[in-house]
Amino acid sequence: MMGHAGMAATVVRYLKSVGAPTTAGPVDMLPRPALRAVRDDERAPVDPAEFRRVLGSFATGVTVITAPGPEPGDPPAGFACQSFASLSLDPPLVAFMVARTSTTWPRIARAGVFCVNVLGADQGELCRAFAISGADKFAGVSYDEAPVSGSPRLDGAAAWVDCAVHAVHTGGDHLIVVGRVTALGTAPTDTGPLLFHRGRFGRLTD
Repeated sequence: MMGHAGMAATVVRYLKSVGAPTTAGPVDMLPRPALRAVRDDERAPVDPAEFRRVLGSFATGVTVITAPGPEPGDPPAGFACQSFASLSLDPPLVAFMVARTSTTWPRIARAGVFCVNVLGADQGELCRAFAISGADKFAGVSYDEAPVSGSPRLDGAAAWVDCAVHAVHTGGDHLIVVGRVTALGTAPTDTGPLLFHRGRFGRLTD
């Protein structure tokens, strides 16, 4: 199966073959959307519990999105996030989704930057800690600073992606956050990814 990078590379080759430009100058950030309530006529007649049950059949990796405090001396921000994906190869963009009710997202938005920490197979407890609202999520957590944004880069993460907020779009009761990648890397030792499926953590097996 072709991965995200492979698909993106195929698209770039096609665009080159038809003479379309594939490399552009700096990409201007889009304005952040005005938030509004979801109208009754936008609500699909789908039971929320059934929606969660069926979509839970889709196995995902798990990340922790982190950001530095918006002002010097402010504590960092972070939350556990399944809904992360690569978006574009040229320019390098990634995306994640966050609930509009999130109390952590406004702090990340004010910082204007973030780091995606792709959790390793043995970091289930770390994920649970960052999924708790209102707790001191960084208590006892080892990390250093991502090289460009200064966002917390968690020790033991399988990979990290340092980003600047590029655009924010509304998507029902969530926001779609697009990040422009400024740096990225993987852990020296590959422990495999932490997976989430039907409400449980798992790992890849041979």
